[in-house]
Amino acid sequence: MAVIAVWQCDRDGTMFQDRKEAEEYDKMLELAENISELLNQHVPGGTAEHNEAVGLFLAKHRDLLARACKGKPELLLEEIAAPEPAASKVTPLVAKG
Repeated sequence: MAVIAVWQCDRDGTMFQDRKEAEEYDKMLELAENISELLNQHVPGGTAEHNEAVGLFLAKHRDLLARACKGKPELLLEEIAAPEPAASKVTPLVAKG
């Protein structure tokens, strides 16, 4: 029987085969959580669920947003419309009894 190392994200339990990917995902979720909290504190009228969705969206596209803020705002309309590449997540294993 082979042993396969997997890394689990503390925040949502997502599993990864690569440690670096797991750490990047965890950092993205931390950023999304902080953005959501910032929105909760400073944007009146938004629900917590809406702010979480916005925070997650902004965190997932942070690199694109950074490039747009540095003088290329047209990138937002070009690249977000394109489909995202599939993530290399590992699904949890289920023991067969």
